[in-house]
Amino acid sequence: MLRILAAILVAGLAAAAVAAPAENPIVVMKTSKGDITLELFADKAPNTVQNFLAYVDAKFYDGTIFHRVIKGFMIQGGGMTADLSEKPTRAPIRNEAANRLSNRRGTIAMAREPQPHTATAQFFINHVNNDGLDYKDATVDGFGYCVFGRVISGIDVVDAIAGVPTMSAKGYDDVPRQTITILSVRRNKS
Repeated sequence: MLRILAAILVAGLAAAAVAAPAENPIVVMKTSKGDITLELFADKAPNTVQNFLAYVDAKFYDGTIFHRVIKGFMIQGGGMTADLSEKPTRAPIRNEAANRLSNRRGTIAMAREPQPHTATAQFFINHVNNDGLDYKDATVDGFGYCVFGRVISGIDVVDAIAGVPTMSAKGYDDVPRQTITILSVRRNKS
């Protein structure tokens, strides 16, 4: 009887180990204003997270800037250098905004061109709830912006970045007057 119970317990533990979802990846974004730690929703936006992590692993984001900052809206970065030159990127990815994750304060989403499936490397962190950016339908106007993670530490850094004075420069609006650099983005190894 004891052997049977032990076998059932071992089988149950093995099944639980197989059924347990993988932990979502964590990355640390070091900026000239402080660190932002992000949980990436690989379970909800797998292709978007894989794309973002490919840029992280290639150290693509190192030395890029937050080039568009709008207090009460969002902070955007990940694709331009301090002289406002765009870095070359890989091919665009399919928009996973239909995952129904909402652009709430502290979430990270992919920036894109007006067409839905044009995101490459640039991202934005929502400074406030931006439900108007959420998926509504599969039309060009309704597709929305794919949320793929959230800030789990460093929302004060997001607030500090959002609060900097901005200007127009080289044809871009809402450029921080003080350069805010992304020093590095790395997977959290702990």
